[in-house]
Amino acid sequence: MTETVTVKIDFPKDVLLAADITESNAPLNIKKYLALYMFKERILSFGKAAELAEMDKIEFLELAGSKGISLNYDADDYQEDLSTIQVIGL
Repeated sequence: MTETVTVKIDFPKDVLLAADITESNAPLNIKKYLALYMFKERILSFGKAAELAEMDKIEFLELAGSKGISLNYDADDYQEDLSTIQVIGL
């Protein structure tokens, strides 16, 4: 299991309302938006962005597509996927 770190961020309530984010769904929705941004800016690989968003790769691919973000699958992504396949024994 991946070690996690808890980060507390205060948001103005009207900002969350403007973004159609409720207090109950804020942590996951903000993680999804952060993952999309970091993937789009090539800060995170596709796999790491999906992990941050707490989604499997197919779900994250669909989310990215719905936001007009294209898949930039590169050698690093391939190596990460290859390592995962080797770890799980496929």
